[in-house]
Amino acid sequence: MQPAMTYSVSPIGYIRSCFKEKFAIPRQPHLAPAARGVLELVPPFNHPDAVQGLEQVSHVWLLFLFHQTLEEKPRLKVRPPRLGGNRSLGVFATRATHRPNGIGQSVVTLEAIEPGRLKLSGIDLLDGTPVLDIKPYVPYADAISTARNTMADAPPLEIPVIWETEARAQAELHGERLGEPLAALIEQCLTQDPRPAYQIPSPERRYGVRLWDVDVHWHYPEPDVIRVLDIEFAGV
Repeated sequence: MQPAMTYSVSPIGYIRSCFKEKFAIPRQPHLAPAARGVLELVPPFNHPDAVQGLEQVSHVWLLFLFHQTLEEKPRLKVRPPRLGGNRSLGVFATRATHRPNGIGQSVVTLEAIEPGRLKLSGIDLLDGTPVLDIKPYVPYADAISTARNTMADAPPLEIPVIWETEARAQAELHGERLGEPLAALIEQCLTQDPRPAYQIPSPERRYGVRLWDVDVHWHYPEPDVIRVLDIEFAGV
């Protein structure tokens, strides 16, 4: 057995994301294609030499830190949201955020390369996430046609999202102001039902989340239907 060793790592950049809080972030990348953000690189990695050749790539792997769930004592078992939060599994059988070294990975779409930063879409990363490394996605090696995962063999079931007329109008207006597909982002995130799987809310209970600089509120008029109630500007 090798002796225990300690290694230190430093972020190569930070994510500026549409997701300002953990609630309602898709549980996997690319479930919300309208989810956009920017990876701002820090010196010396903000030099053009560091990304030379990356323009030939459509998708990249990001290795990052779950910076809001770092823990001193490692967990051996976790309760994945995909399984309703009531069933525990070994941490290495899941993609739970509570990890021994707090390391996560996501494959995201590379939309554009700009001086000192990368524009991304299909992200599932919280604003401020420290990124440790970038690796190009290699289709022939990374897409394995015979792979299986019987715990998560299909995307989450989607539920209908309906809008109050004024809420939809506000989403369109704020989307134009932001230059972002806000209405699509809201639908793509909410249709996956961000509430805990074990929770059955009453129709009166309001939920909310901040996307970009607006607060989105909704409720469940029926157990498996979401109605978007209002969109409010939250400020900077």
